[in-house]
Amino acid sequence: MDVVPLEKLIPQRVQHVRTAARVPSRRELLQLRFVFQPPGLNRLTRALQPPLPFLGRCAGAAQVANLVEGVTKGFERKLEISGVGYRAQVAGKVLKLSLGYSHDVDYPIPAGITIATPKPTEIVVAGIDKRQVGQTAAEIREFRKPEPYKGKGVKYADEFIFRKEGKKK
Repeated sequence: MDVVPLEKLIPQRVQHVRTAARVPSRRELLQLRFVFQPPGLNRLTRALQPPLPFLGRCAGAAQVANLVEGVTKGFERKLEISGVGYRAQVAGKVLKLSLGYSHDVDYPIPAGITIATPKPTEIVVAGIDKRQVGQTAAEIREFRKPEPYKGKGVKYADEFIFRKEGKKK
C-alpha cells in the first residue's frame, strides 16, 4: 500500500486553511465525499451531492468537519485541579495525579493524545480526535469530581460548580 501525503487527501481549498487560518464553512464541508481512485487510493474531493443520503444532514457531515478541524487545528480540553495538596505531573507516558487519596493515581496516556501540565494544578489534553480528547478528559475528571461544598476536585476550565451552603448552627 502506498503512503499518500496529507495534502493530497484534503481538497485544495481546505489546504489553504493552514496558511490563511480560515476554517471551511459548513456548506463546503457538506460537499466533501470519498472517491475511489484506480490504484486503490482514497481521496477527498468536491462533489455536488453528498455520497450517502445521511451525510448531508446529520452525524456524517459533523464527523467529516471534525476530521478536517482536527487535522488543521487540533482539539484540546483544559482541566483545573483545586484543593490543598492536589497536583498533577506527567512522567513519561503516565499522568501522575495526587488527589487526596492514600495513594497517587497513575493514568496511562493513550496513543494519539498528548497531555501537558503547564502548572501543577492545570492539565491540558490535546489531540486530533475530538471524541478521544473528550473521553480522556472525562476519565481524568472521574478520579475526583468537584464537590459542591468546597469545590475541591478536577473540573473542566470552563465548568461552573454550583456551591451549596454548609450546615447552620
